[in-house]
Amino acid sequence: MPRPLAAIALALLCALPLAPAQAQAQAQDHSAAEIAAIKQAVFGSPDLPAMGNAQGDAVLVEFSDYNCGFCRKNAPQVAALLESDPGLKLVVHEIPIFGEGSRYAAMAALAAQAQGKYPEFHRALMAMQGKAEQASVLRVAREVGLDVARLQRDMQAPEITQRIERSLELADEIGLVGTPSFIAGDRAVFGYLSKAELAELVAEARAAK
Repeated sequence: MPRPLAAIALALLCALPLAPAQAQAQAQDHSAAEIAAIKQAVFGSPDLPAMGNAQGDAVLVEFSDYNCGFCRKNAPQVAALLESDPGLKLVVHEIPIFGEGSRYAAMAALAAQAQGKYPEFHRALMAMQGKAEQASVLRVAREVGLDVARLQRDMQAPEITQRIERSLELADEIGLVGTPSFIAGDRAVFGYLSKAELAELVAEARAAK
């Protein structure tokens, strides 16, 4: 079900104590700044993996897990949309919610950015057979041409864990209920979406600019 991303503003404002008009205005400005910071973290954080047109006129955000069956099912639809829409940028938040295998895969995927192979590795992990866990993730890494020894070293970098934790926090702050979740503009949608439904979500975001 579509959910407005900006709905968090209402929760923030409702939590504020009663205050004089000037104080309320300042509190609302503060809340607006918090909302802007959250949107920036969702859509524009420079360390997040991205695919498609980096300078595109529209951004689609996906929160996903490599052991999520519907994420895997949705991957070809997302890829088809990217291929058909040259003005679209896809930003991916890795939120491993299906156990240690998912976390290992998410860490490996983010570490693959250092070798410039995140898109290929991401697509291969989504297309793999069986559960994502250490052995299968490293096998896929070799298949896409990653330096596995370097990948394992890069996975231990503190910023990898920090990125995952921040994405998990954002999912909670926005109120996402699971994976896959897609966001474009001020709308968030949970669950499998066809290419046409994804395109509609992106079109609405473009029209709202």
